[in-house]
Amino acid sequence: MQAIRSAWFYAKRGKKVIAVVDLMNLEDQVDKDFTVARRRVRLGRLKTLLLRRATRGTLLSYDEARHTVSGSGAVYRGGRTVEVSRIVGSVGKHEQFDQDFMPLSIASPEKWKRIDRAFRRGQELPPVSLLELGGDYFVNDGHHRVSVARFHGVEWIDAEVTEHKSLSTSRRRRPLDRQSTA
Repeated sequence: MQAIRSAWFYAKRGKKVIAVVDLMNLEDQVDKDFTVARRRVRLGRLKTLLLRRATRGTLLSYDEARHTVSGSGAVYRGGRTVEVSRIVGSVGKHEQFDQDFMPLSIASPEKWKRIDRAFRRGQELPPVSLLELGGDYFVNDGHHRVSVARFHGVEWIDAEVTEHKSLSTSRRRRPLDRQSTA
């Protein structure tokens, strides 16, 4: 495996200081990333408890959200680039990730690490499959890819999108009634 070494310089009261990260092979880095991701979950839960906020501990479920919107069908919209922050929930795996898409204990560590390894190597990953509902997106396929993207601060992700049409969306898209000019 190729070793990674990074260093950076900055000035501190006129002195040049160098900070060096020890050599770390790819497997060690991937293990560390997963540990940090799980730590973020624990810290998020602790923060919620300390601030006494009533928040979900998991992702929003597509089935729960769909019941709040009267639907009229789904339309395949094709490939798009989607803002990762607009991906708020899951179809079927909402209990495997927290609300920030970090992996919970029931998420597969091997799969998460495999995706992280591919990300760090710069390998192209297939687009995720998303369902759009009211401007928000729910993951149908690619939960671990979204989780790794969120972990690394990726802002945009390639996706195949299917839009869940709601009656309110259909009404908004109707042509305006013609006004008579008298």
